[in-house]
Amino acid sequence: MKAAQTIQDYIASFPPEIQVLLMQVYDTIKKTVPDAIESISYKMPAFKLNGKPLVYFAGYKNHVGFYATPTGHKEFEVELARYKQGKGSVQFPLDEPMPLALIKRITEFRVAENLTIKE
Repeated sequence: MKAAQTIQDYIASFPPEIQVLLMQVYDTIKKTVPDAIESISYKMPAFKLNGKPLVYFAGYKNHVGFYATPTGHKEFEVELARYKQGKGSVQFPLDEPMPLALIKRITEFRVAENLTIKE
């Protein structure tokens, strides 16, 4: 399969039931940070602000991965405790509603953090 060049192409490559969840995550991020630059990075949807990474997400067979760097996850460790995690990543199971309010809050945190990072 050819690598996706846009986030829309990436989402379209999944089965319809996963596309719905990925679109929910995409819409949440886009509404939270409408000025963010969209791209595909590390073979997954990515958003940058002020030329710096903000958040990434990806679809998998059993979960949606959300990547907000280690600091983004540390700040929300209590809320994220119920989910499987890695360094800077969290897995939201496909058989549960996407925690869109939490994704919004983490993205807002990353925007504020991003603005304090020196070039």
